[in-house]
This record gives sequence, structure tokens and C-alpha cells, in this order.
Amino acid sequence: MGINSERDIEANLQIGPTDQGMVRLFIEAQGLEIPMDFDPEEAEEIAEEIRAAAAVARRRGS
Repeated sequence: MGINSERDIEANLQIGPTDQGMVRLFIEAQGLEIPMDFDPEEAEEIAEEIRAAAAVARRRGS
């Protein structure tokens, strides 16, 4: 499975701070729960990557 492979899977994504000062991405799909914790600096890097990918996707969609 790659980034361009489509799948018919529904998932729920929650993002928020933890009481330990981390940023958690919590993914739930088909009975599977995946908590992913990042320190704030890592979370900011991920946010930048998401923004960059959105900008490229926007240009490709035009």
C-alpha cells in the first residue's frame, strides 16, 4: 500500500494535547486504536509537512 493507493476504510482522527505536554494523534479504525504522541516541536514539523502537501495537492487540483 502506498500513498496513492485508495482503500475503502473509514477512520476517525482526533488531535489534541495530552496531560504530559505531548501532542497526540489518535486514530481509530475497524476496532483498532492507534495513539501517536509527539513532542511539540515534532508536531509543528508534522503540521508544516501537512501544509506543504496541501499546497501541492491544491496546485494539482487546479
